[in-house]
Amino acid sequence: MSLPDFPKGLTPEYLSKCLTGKVLPEGVIVTDVHIQPLAEGTGMMADIAKLTLIYDNDVSDAPASIIAKYASENPTNREVAMNMNLYERETRFAKELDPLTEARCPSFYFCDLEDSNFLILMEDLTAYEVGDQEVGATLVQAELAIDELSKLHAAFWNKTDGLGWVPGIVNSYHADNMRDWARSGWDTMIEVFGDYVPESVRVHRNKFLEIIPLLQEERMSGPNTLCHGDFRMPNLLFGVESHHHPIAILDWQGPLIAKGMFDVAVLLGQNTKTGVRQKNEKELLQRYLEGLARFGVESLTFEDVWSDYRRCMLYDWVYTAVIAGTLDPTNEAGMAWMQKMVARQSAASEDLEVFDLMPG
Repeated sequence: MSLPDFPKGLTPEYLSKCLTGKVLPEGVIVTDVHIQPLAEGTGMMADIAKLTLIYDNDVSDAPASIIAKYASENPTNREVAMNMNLYERETRFAKELDPLTEARCPSFYFCDLEDSNFLILMEDLTAYEVGDQEVGATLVQAELAIDELSKLHAAFWNKTDGLGWVPGIVNSYHADNMRDWARSGWDTMIEVFGDYVPESVRVHRNKFLEIIPLLQEERMSGPNTLCHGDFRMPNLLFGVESHHHPIAILDWQGPLIAKGMFDVAVLLGQNTKTGVRQKNEKELLQRYLEGLARFGVESLTFEDVWSDYRRCMLYDWVYTAVIAGTLDPTNEAGMAWMQKMVARQSAASEDLEVFDLMPG
């Protein structure tokens, strides 16, 4: 079934074809759809809408609403997404990899990719609480997120050979872009967010930017797994009702092959309240280790995890410089969460003395 242009292609007839046999029984059709755009103005690489559906029969177990995610109508964003294979990575995760892990995502009802066009129809979880990167994760939220990472990483631990379409954190278009963007974004990051970057970080600028390829090799020296790649609070949903799942993970446009600690360090170093991290980071890392063991990964020690955590926190200055130095905050809310991200990364780097780990 050829993909139409979206959102105008989200007609009752088309949705009936997509959903029949998945969440719609044979003979039931969608007769009307109300399209409500979500997350407008955020500069996303894809567009998202909530679809409220009306059926020709009273079907008690059919969803009253679903979420549609499709290629950005912004041509610049769409071009960037294609250059980074974001649409392929998200649709293939939904089709091929989500069934292989117990990590909780929205249920995927339909997904397809056709050239620069794609569509994912998924479970509506808008009643959940969206994680807030400016506020930062509480201890309970960090624990829930760590538990889901254990499930995700354990499912693919040392099992990534067949995932040729997922880029590695080294020797890939992803690695090349992150290296180049970090080098071009570092000075802008300091210019805009310099109040949150201490001299103990700034003094290492030249050497750090030079050794990014070495750090990328280290991040993929094994054991490797499937990482989410952008494990930030806005990509996490937290249940607020008794029938909700405790947590769900969104936005699979950027999966990577790397050490699993990449996701853990982004969560704790940039998305968790600094006081929560400082007081509980060793307990949270132990929780991650025990979670991996429950799902069959028993080859690690806490010393392995702690060393890897510090080294990944060093590498995450690449991630920080790219976000804070090349992306437009667009508004006060964007500026606020970026400030918190940079400040938390700085605090974690000083606490863990990460620049002592630089080669040479």
